[in-house]
Amino acid sequence: MYPYLLLVAATAVAAIFATPVRRKVWTALAVVGAAAVAAVAVAVRALTVGEVVLARFSTQFFGDEIIVVDRLSAIFLLIMAVASVATLIYSKGYVEHYLKRMSTAHLSLHYVSLVLLAVSMMTVVVAGGGFSFLLSWELMTISSFILILFEAERTEVRRAALNYLVMMHIGFMFLVAAFATVYAAEGGTTFAALAGYFSTHDALPVTALFVLGFGMKAGMFPMHVWLPEAHPAAPSHVSAVMSGVMIKTGVYGIMRVVAQISSMPTLSTVGIAILVIGIATGLWGVIMAAFQNDIKRLLAYSSIENIGVIFIGMGIGYIGLASGSELIAMCGMSGALLHTVNHSLFKTLLFFGAGNVYSKMHSTALDSMGGLSKSMPVTAILMFVATAAICALPPLNGFISELLIYMGMLDGVGEGRGTLYFLTALVALSLIGGVVVLAFTKLYGIVFLGSPRTTHVAEATEVDSLRLAAMAIPAALILSIGLLPQYTVRPVIEAAAWITGGDYASTAAHLLPTLSTVSIIGFTLLAVIGALYWLKRRAQSRRTVSSSPTWGCGFTAVNERMQYTGESFAEGLENLAASLSHDTVDGRTIDKSEIFPTQHRYDVRHKDKIDRLFAAWWVELMHRINMGVMRLRSGKINHYVMYALLLLIAVLVLTLLNLI
Repeated sequence: MYPYLLLVAATAVAAIFATPVRRKVWTALAVVGAAAVAAVAVAVRALTVGEVVLARFSTQFFGDEIIVVDRLSAIFLLIMAVASVATLIYSKGYVEHYLKRMSTAHLSLHYVSLVLLAVSMMTVVVAGGGFSFLLSWELMTISSFILILFEAERTEVRRAALNYLVMMHIGFMFLVAAFATVYAAEGGTTFAALAGYFSTHDALPVTALFVLGFGMKAGMFPMHVWLPEAHPAAPSHVSAVMSGVMIKTGVYGIMRVVAQISSMPTLSTVGIAILVIGIATGLWGVIMAAFQNDIKRLLAYSSIENIGVIFIGMGIGYIGLASGSELIAMCGMSGALLHTVNHSLFKTLLFFGAGNVYSKMHSTALDSMGGLSKSMPVTAILMFVATAAICALPPLNGFISELLIYMGMLDGVGEGRGTLYFLTALVALSLIGGVVVLAFTKLYGIVFLGSPRTTHVAEATEVDSLRLAAMAIPAALILSIGLLPQYTVRPVIEAAAWITGGDYASTAAHLLPTLSTVSIIGFTLLAVIGALYWLKRRAQSRRTVSSSPTWGCGFTAVNERMQYTGESFAEGLENLAASLSHDTVDGRTIDKSEIFPTQHRYDVRHKDKIDRLFAAWWVELMHRINMGVMRLRSGKINHYVMYALLLLIAVLVLTLLNLI
């Protein structure tokens, strides 16, 4: 099987390299589009008829392998197909202004990496054996590493890419150790073998290895430190597919592994651990997001927060399943799965919007923006949809997934099963939701509302129609899920039933009437808003409408500097949680004694303290290793001959001991 796959991959790579520069994107889109159509077809079949086996084969070292699509794989295949196609479409306009700056080979490598990332993500979720899974996982890591290096001439880009590569391979070692442990005991690395291992061995150690490995990719606290550095460094369409989709492979891996645990006490322990991790990840991510004064760093930390929300839903589901409550389990897992889908949509849309802003402003600093809704109205509307969705406001999709998680927690409190856990999660998710509104009101208000802070912003124009069309794809799905949840949520409930072993019919009978009511309220809300807007326009058409500056609180010479900055907007929260970040200040604030202050420059960069902690140890380790290696480079031939002899002696000894 692998020779055929390699032949197909080589043909696609050759086609992209051979295509003229301006048409490379269409070749890449054709390859990804074909893969997406196949993925959607198989996913729909799996959701309707059940498990679909695509291939079975054996390997010499890893035993039996299987390529299979079930209901869980199908959900992830669908979001990967949509996001990958939208990303390729968006990249056409975004990469346009790089065509004169970069070589043909550079652009070819970029599009080859985009194709490999899309295909490898899809193969990750259909691989049923350890060898094919790890191979796809590594290909996904390498291709995304190359994509981050798109502007490799910048020092911060190279640093972020190296940090990402190191962290991902630490996680990869955890996964290899977990699969090797299962293989040593069961003679195979399929997930069926994993179920056999869990039935005869203590599941917690191996599950911990898997959670650490997958959690590294997902951006789980405290292993999230690569994410806020990688996304600002990568092109916006790469950030969209990495943050919106790629990190979800970590969520998929944890769901896939924990689904094999049959012991209820072990499942309860795992559920509590995932819930605690989710609360910590969500709170840390959203607080750090509210601190940020850079659009892409804010969105990156927001991805960490949403991973926390997904983990909270998973934790609720596992605790409910372990306690014997099918309803709690189904609500929690359905909410977690739906939020996985929802986050892929609104985060993709948000990063596309950030890319639009960057391509016109050549900056992602909040305080250099302002008033962009006047010059980029379509981008502003689409970004508003995404920001409202990520704040879980009705009638959009974020509200539906969090509603399901809240229903699971409230059912848990009502049934008296693990009340302390559910109440804690309820308070944490409520707090996360409140700070999310603060963070995204800050982002949208400062970037799109108010007055332009620079002439460059005032002269901005809307982006090309192809990028807007790419943004319309997730926007349409956001509205569809939010307005018609009683139909769009059904595949997610089926996938949750597969994970938990619950009954789809009884859960649907409990949830769908509530979701139908939510749908009616959503359409009513839109109708009321539309009617009010029509009445406003009608009233204004009969009178002269004048405009004047906003009241300046007594100032007669109001200017663009008299607006909230990113720092002042979140100052109250920063005062409460100042110990969580390490701040780098450029310039100085206005002193209280300055009655008539002169012009000041003041810029604050909020760095994650966990980031500094993680970065410090491995940088120091690499430095020590480098110093040790440099000592071996003596420049003397007799020393190099001695090294070769020592290597031969070591090989001989290990051979005699049957160690190699």
